[in-house]
Amino acid sequence: MGGVVQDWEHIDFAVEDTIGQVWMDRPPVNAVNGAMYLEIKRFFSDVETHLPQARVIVLRGRGRHFCGGNDLAEFQTMTPGNAAERMRLVREAFWAIYDCPVPVIAAVHGAALGTGLAIAASCDLVVAAEGARFGLPEVNVGVMGGAKHLSRLVPQGVVRRLHLQGDPVPAAELQPYGGICEIVPEDQLDGAARDLARSIARHSPAVLRFAKRSLNAIEYLPLKEGYELEQGLTGELSAYADAKEAVNALVERRAPVYTGR
Repeated sequence: MGGVVQDWEHIDFAVEDTIGQVWMDRPPVNAVNGAMYLEIKRFFSDVETHLPQARVIVLRGRGRHFCGGNDLAEFQTMTPGNAAERMRLVREAFWAIYDCPVPVIAAVHGAALGTGLAIAASCDLVVAAEGARFGLPEVNVGVMGGAKHLSRLVPQGVVRRLHLQGDPVPAAELQPYGGICEIVPEDQLDGAARDLARSIARHSPAVLRFAKRSLNAIEYLPLKEGYELEQGLTGELSAYADAKEAVNALVERRAPVYTGR
């Protein structure tokens, strides 16, 4: 069973069966400061230590919002001299989620603004509660960022409108573009995220890790190079017992028994 450890101030986590649960926890709105970025980076960079049983992770925010954005106090003290180091930590936190070896599902309620939107878009899948809002308010506070992350969820025209206007929009407005899997009543968000996680976690943990690695590697590759990379991973995966178990179970019409090897 995973759980809180003493030096985690803004991250809480647990595991139920093979589903990891991670909560951002910095009241009142989970606005992320330097210390919280560092915790996100530390946690997702070493998730196998913290949640060794997890085949899938659901990422949520405690309280009223998923994540209200960056702590504005840090923008007030930003200068050309200290910006580079601060921005490095921010992007490393996002990359740690994106590069997490197991799939991560963002379960978004309330607001996902700026950093909150980038965190959600760094995940593999997004489910949202009714009334959830996504936005890029960076122009409102004199900074840049988040537009590239939003392009994982919606087309470029929508990215430009949200980035230039700086106003949040309801999740329902973004869902038709495919970046949000499902929108449910807020009291059903946890169940919907868990159901989605379980539909993934039934597969081999070894195969899922290859699938996550493959999806990240091919995301921005041309068709031919991307498919060749996938084929190479198929060859590598053929050495794993779980790969043979998956196909044998299907041929033999029985439930597979995976070992993770």
